[in-house]
Amino acid sequence: MFDILSLLDITFFLLAALGGLVGIIFGAIPGMTATMAVAVCLPLTYALGLNHGLALLLGLYVGGISGGMVPAVLLNIPGTPSSITTTFDGYPMAQKGEGERALRVCVVASLIGGLISAIVLFLFAPVLAEFSIKFSYVEKFLIILLALTVIASMSRNMLVGIFSGVLGIWLSLIGTYSISDGGNGHTRLMFDFLEPYLFEGFSLLPVLIGIFGIATILLEAEEGVKSGLAGKNIKFGKGGGFSLGIFKGRLTNLVRSSFIGTFVGMLPGVGGSAASVLAYTQEKNLSRDSSEMGKGAPQGLIASESANNALTGGALIPLLSLGIPGDSTTAILIGAFTLQGIQVGPLFIPENADTWYVMMIALVFANVVMFFLMFYAIKHIAKVVLVPKYILYPIIVMMCVVGAYAINYGIMFDVWTLLIFGVLGYLIQKVGLEVAPLIIGFILGGQAEVYFVKSLESFGTYSIFFTKSPIAVVLWLLIAASVAFSVTMGLKSRAKRRLETSQ
Repeated sequence: MFDILSLLDITFFLLAALGGLVGIIFGAIPGMTATMAVAVCLPLTYALGLNHGLALLLGLYVGGISGGMVPAVLLNIPGTPSSITTTFDGYPMAQKGEGERALRVCVVASLIGGLISAIVLFLFAPVLAEFSIKFSYVEKFLIILLALTVIASMSRNMLVGIFSGVLGIWLSLIGTYSISDGGNGHTRLMFDFLEPYLFEGFSLLPVLIGIFGIATILLEAEEGVKSGLAGKNIKFGKGGGFSLGIFKGRLTNLVRSSFIGTFVGMLPGVGGSAASVLAYTQEKNLSRDSSEMGKGAPQGLIASESANNALTGGALIPLLSLGIPGDSTTAILIGAFTLQGIQVGPLFIPENADTWYVMMIALVFANVVMFFLMFYAIKHIAKVVLVPKYILYPIIVMMCVVGAYAINYGIMFDVWTLLIFGVLGYLIQKVGLEVAPLIIGFILGGQAEVYFVKSLESFGTYSIFFTKSPIAVVLWLLIAASVAFSVTMGLKSRAKRRLETSQ
């Protein structure tokens, strides 16, 4: 243990704190993400060395994921894909003048989620890694199907939600049908003149920024730039109405969502969107006052943000045990190890025990720093929404364009993607479709196809999706329960409307 402490110095902790601060700023600015923050700072690890470099990058990772809650709550623009469900209840609270209260709830939930995932990672990494190795394409496909089902069940109308989700999946399939994924290597679902631009499909970040950034600005602009931004009614001082009593009776939600985030994070390729969506919908299905979710309910924020930050520890499991990144940010972390000549994989922990312990210390410290920075300075971070619309909107658009252009190192078509999906996001909301199922379908659709095709290639029969393992049976039961719950709630709502009409 003393050998480990000898590897740490004041510079180590300062770099972790600096990374947390810079990550929060990146996450809080629309168009910037934790992935971008880590990518921009990755070259610094050349000079810092492995331990100091990991302290900086893990601080950026935790801070960037947490910072995404700020635009999600105050501007209805998720800073990261996994912050999508934070917008469902955070933005309605901000519109009611409870933005600071919502952010403080998110910060506490993020801290608990991050610490729980770090503890699970430290105590059970070998066991959990071995468990995830056993997951076949069948289980991975069913997990994505469950995520798509439950997000559709959250919609005002399940059929509309399903249609929106299918539309998102269709958009995700545009591009080359790779031979490695069971395809023929040809492009599909596009006009010939678009093949040079859509060879790899639409890039995720410009799509997200367009739908949640540009579309939001277009919808707000309809009301006129002279109208004040909803965020200006945020209550400052005395915690904005926040107290730890908010978590009374919701500890089960907090712990359950943290474990969901950790579990989903350790499944390579599933990602944070599925984690936050699963946690949110589980709380919606199990909560006694689920009817308030989507209208500004604290339990929705607790579920989303605890699962969101729990992803950080979970996503490191496949990275360190299999050499497979759990999400896009951990994919960049592979570069840090490569620069230092270290190969991540099954032998990483036994051969690099000191580095393993250093990473755990950096991860925990980054979560603590994130909490103190955001909990006590959230009023100042939140002031970004007090800027008048005619000043704020051009800045947001500029950030969105810069973020879309820079994410793939200067591809102009990503800016066109930003604009296309900005207009699309505006139109689908005007015609009554659902944004959340569409974007979740887009994020998970490509992976679902790969897992589905690979399952058939491996086993040659559709029955394998029902008989593969007990885990598959459990997932099917959860899918059926989600659909049944949605249908039941729909029938009750329809009956209630009929009763009101008859009276």
